[in-house]
Amino acid sequence: MRYTADTWETAPARHVLFFGMSGLGKTHISRMLRASGDWFHYSVDYRIGTRYLGELIADNAKREAMKVPFLRDLLMSDSIYIGSNITFENLAPVSTYLGKPGDLAKGGLPIAEYRRRQEEFRRAEIAALMDTAHFITRAREVYGYPHFVCDTGGSICEWVDPDDPDDAIMRELSARCLMIWIRGSEDHTAELVRRFDRAPKPMAYQPQFLDAAWEEYLAHKDIAPDAVDPDDFIRWTYARALAHRQPRYAAMARRWGVTICASDMGRVGDEADFVALVAQVLREQERLREQERMRG
Repeated sequence: MRYTADTWETAPARHVLFFGMSGLGKTHISRMLRASGDWFHYSVDYRIGTRYLGELIADNAKREAMKVPFLRDLLMSDSIYIGSNITFENLAPVSTYLGKPGDLAKGGLPIAEYRRRQEEFRRAEIAALMDTAHFITRAREVYGYPHFVCDTGGSICEWVDPDDPDDAIMRELSARCLMIWIRGSEDHTAELVRRFDRAPKPMAYQPQFLDAAWEEYLAHKDIAPDAVDPDDFIRWTYARALAHRQPRYAAMARRWGVTICASDMGRVGDEADFVALVAQVLREQERLREQERMRG
């Protein structure tokens, strides 16, 4: 959705989509807008975990429970129910299902199973992203929300071609929402790496990136696939994933949206601050485009 600074400030209905690395404030700002009372918060990761991977997540938990005789008997007699308790604040069941490749004794998955789950997640995330229009309509017609914020996962950039003006996902999303990249600084990146090192969690990767990282890791460590420490592999991969994603986010913002620094977004305290910040960014974008037009 194309806004000018003026139309943004006066719009009766504002639709935005946040993208960028996890940990830079997408969900925090989305919750803040939701708390204002006029914004519908659509969490792509929540949609993935409830609509598209919910049954797979529950079945995976049941498989583990079936290994315990006590729980197996209760499951087989329908005496207990196992399901995931996914909320906007707790999306752990999704990442737990994705898992980590490597040694089974350390909680890892065989690489073939890991790739299969990565593909399931890819399909699920694309479907959830393409549900954005449905939820914009639902938010307005069912709940009466005038404004809409789509809170995406960090892996959105893995499934699009940001340099293709006909990319189906980007064309659809940008037609519905103002695409906002929350860009981190080098200090933010260093902090994300430190945070991930303390508590590594599963991620989704572009297949080509995953295959290259996996083969490089095996060669670098001189180790067999079934001996890989799962946490060590995803720690080793994380900084590479950040470097891989950064130019993709930048290209998405150049062609399809705007960029807001995470430090600026971090100073937003309420809805009015957010509206003013976006208007400022749009006005600067308009100024730069006018300068380019004059030079051309």
